[in-house]
Amino acid sequence: MAGKIQLPPFITSLSAKLLVLTAIFVLLAEILIFAPSIARFRYVYLQEHLADAHLAILALDATDDMMVSEDLEKELLSHVNALAVALQRPGQGRLKLMSSAEVEIDATYDLREESFFGLIKDAFVALGQTRHRVLRIVGHSPKNKDVLVEVVMSETPMRWDMYEYSWRILALSLGIALMTAALVFISLHWLMVQPLRRITRSMIRFRDSPEDATRIIAPSSRSDEVGVAESELASMQVSLQSSLGQKTRLAAIGTAAAKINHDLRNGLATARLISDRLNRSEDPEVREVAPVLLAAIDRAVHICGQMLNFSKEGAPQLDIMDFDLHELAGEVADTIQVAESVDITVQNHIPPGTNVSGDWEQLYRVFENLARNAEQAGAKTAEIRLQEELDCLIVSIADDGPGIPPEIRSNLFKPFKGSTRKNGSGLGLAITRDLMRAHGGDIWLDVSELGGACFCLELPIKSNVTSDKSQVFG
Repeated sequence: MAGKIQLPPFITSLSAKLLVLTAIFVLLAEILIFAPSIARFRYVYLQEHLADAHLAILALDATDDMMVSEDLEKELLSHVNALAVALQRPGQGRLKLMSSAEVEIDATYDLREESFFGLIKDAFVALGQTRHRVLRIVGHSPKNKDVLVEVVMSETPMRWDMYEYSWRILALSLGIALMTAALVFISLHWLMVQPLRRITRSMIRFRDSPEDATRIIAPSSRSDEVGVAESELASMQVSLQSSLGQKTRLAAIGTAAAKINHDLRNGLATARLISDRLNRSEDPEVREVAPVLLAAIDRAVHICGQMLNFSKEGAPQLDIMDFDLHELAGEVADTIQVAESVDITVQNHIPPGTNVSGDWEQLYRVFENLARNAEQAGAKTAEIRLQEELDCLIVSIADDGPGIPPEIRSNLFKPFKGSTRKNGSGLGLAITRDLMRAHGGDIWLDVSELGGACFCLELPIKSNVTSDKSQVFG
C-alpha cells in the first residue's frame, strides 16, 4: 500500500537499541559507584570491630589485676566476633584478650596507612577469596583517637556480609537501570523515534507521488533539530515538486519540438529560399527589408535547434581527447576576429603547452559562445586567462562591456530565464553550464577587472567524463 512504512521488529528497532544501551550505561555507572561503596563498607566494618574491641577490653579496667576469667574472656571475644584483641594507651601498658587456641595470621591490615585505591583493592581481594583467612587489623579506636587497637578476626563473616551488601547494590542498580532506561526510552521514543517515523512516512508518500501537493509534510511547531529537519524537508519537497513540474514542462516542450522540428525546418527552408529571391529584387524597399527577414529566419532556426538539443535526456556525451588549451582559445579568437559582423578583440593569454583532456568541439563552442555574448552585450575587448589551482584549471573570460544586470544574475544559468539580451532564448548559458559539469567542472560569474562581466570555467586536471561526442549547441 502506498505510503505505508514497514517498521522493523522491536528487537532490532531503534527503540530497543536505546533501551539496551541506556541500561548498559547505567549499569556501568553503577559499577563505578560500587567499587568505592564496597571499599567503604569493608572499612566501616573493620572500624566497628575496632570500636567493639575497645569497649570489650575496658572490662579489664574494672579488675584489680587487669585479668578476667576465661569464660568472661571468651564471652567478650564472642561479642566482638574476634579471636584476640589488644589495646595500647599512651603512657600505659598493653591490655589483651585472646583465646587459648593458637592462630596463624594470614594478612595484616593497618587502617592508619590505607589509601583510597588501597581500600578498593583490599575489598576486591576479600571478595575474591575462596579460603578461610585470619586477619590482623590495626588502627586507632573510633572512640578515642589516642588509643591504638588490634583485632585478630576471621575474614569469612565479613566476606559474607560484603556479598550480601553487593547483592543489595546489584538489585538496586538493576532497578535504577531499568527505570532510567524506561524513562529514557519513553522520552526518546516521543522526542525522536516517532518524529523520525513521521518524516520517513512523509518521504515514502512523497516518493510515490511527488506531483501531489497534499503529500508534502506539514512541519510541526517544534523549534529543535527535529523541527528544523521537518521544515527543511518540507522546503526540499516544495522545491523538488517545482523542479519536477518544470522538467515535465521541458520534457513536453522537447517532445513537441522533436515532432514539429522537421516540418518547421522545412517551412523555414522554404521561407529562406523565398527571402533569397526577395534579396535579389530590384525594388529598393524590398532589398532593404530582406536582410532583416533573413536574420529573423536564421534566428528562428537556431532557437529551434537549441530547444531540440537541450530537451534531450541525460548528460551531454563527450568525445574526450588531449589537446592544447592555448590553441583552442587562439582559434576562437581568430574566428571571432575575422567575422565581419563582430566588433570585438579577443586576447588569448593562456600559456602555450597547457594540455587538458576534454571534448575539443564542445569546449570550443563554450569559449565562442561566451565571447559572442560579450560582443552582443557591447564589449570591445575580451581577455582569456588561465589560473592553475591544486586540482583544477580556472579559465576566466572577462570583457569590458556593461556587465550583467543584477536583476537577472540569480537566473543566469536557468533555461529560458537567463538571457542577457533581447530576443535571446536563455539557453546558451544553461547549455554551457551543462557542458562544463559534464567535463567534471563548473561555470560561475565573477567580477571583471575590465569593468564588464567575467565568467570563470573550472576544468579538472584529471577529468572523469564520458565519451561519444554529441553536439549540444544548435
